[in-house]
Amino acid sequence: MEPLIKWAVEQMTREQYILATQQNNLPRAENAQLYPVGIYGWRKRCLYFFVLLLLVTMIVNLAMTIWILKVMNFTVDGMGNLRVTKKGIRLEGISEFLLPLYVKEIHSRKDSPLVLQSDRNVTVNARNHMGQLTGQLTVGADAVEAQCKRFEVRASEDGRVLFSADEDGITIGAEKLKVTGTEGAVFGHSVETPHIRAEPSQDLRLESPTRSLIMEAPRGVQVSAAAGDFKAACRKELHLQSTEGEIFLNAATIRLGNLPTGSPSSSSPSPSHSRQTVHELCVCPNGKLYLSPAGAGSTCQSSSNICLWS
Repeated sequence: MEPLIKWAVEQMTREQYILATQQNNLPRAENAQLYPVGIYGWRKRCLYFFVLLLLVTMIVNLAMTIWILKVMNFTVDGMGNLRVTKKGIRLEGISEFLLPLYVKEIHSRKDSPLVLQSDRNVTVNARNHMGQLTGQLTVGADAVEAQCKRFEVRASEDGRVLFSADEDGITIGAEKLKVTGTEGAVFGHSVETPHIRAEPSQDLRLESPTRSLIMEAPRGVQVSAAAGDFKAACRKELHLQSTEGEIFLNAATIRLGNLPTGSPSSSSPSPSHSRQTVHELCVCPNGKLYLSPAGAGSTCQSSSNICLWS
């Protein structure tokens, strides 16, 4: 039985080999269709067009990049008016900042000033570590405003305070204060000063056009003219009053002009008025002074009729 199965298997294998050999030896058909490999026709033309368009775009982009670098003046140190140096950033010419700029210090060149310009105003703010506003300086079209606890103006040479202002008062530390206005200086309240002096070869004038002028001092008021005259003039009355002391007139000659001259009564003998050159100074009970012709004795009593007219 086993040899029979082995023979059948060999026969089947031989038949398969013969069939396979006959199929490989069959002649091919002459009308076999061949398909070319690649891109042809309108697809090829479109591909070339897109490649050419891409090349032109790259050339234009390269030319625009070179033009921008040339116009913006790009260099290894910076661009345009901006230069990056070891000490910081340097700007030359006019520059505009559209967003906030944070810097530690701003300096100008040695041969040119620093100009900050704005269409509306220029505001400089100072803040503390918590971001709170501590000082503000605003330069506007109508005014310059400073908001701070203390405002100072110092001299450039020695740092001396020339002007300072705070909540307590205003201090002027200059050697000389000049007011060049035609109306002078106007003070709404009291003025405290140890010395008032006019410029050389100029007169010092204290005037109150519509009210009185009062000078008071607890230890006295002294007005002196060392090289000239001292004049006091008024329209109505001039009062010299000393409540506890005396009024001391110290001069080589004391003259009281425009005093009335009293005439003695008819009962008392009197010298001729034409020859009278010496007079006696008399005082009425109300304090009025008048002159009386001098005689051997006092003539004030005989000339006291002038007191009745006052």
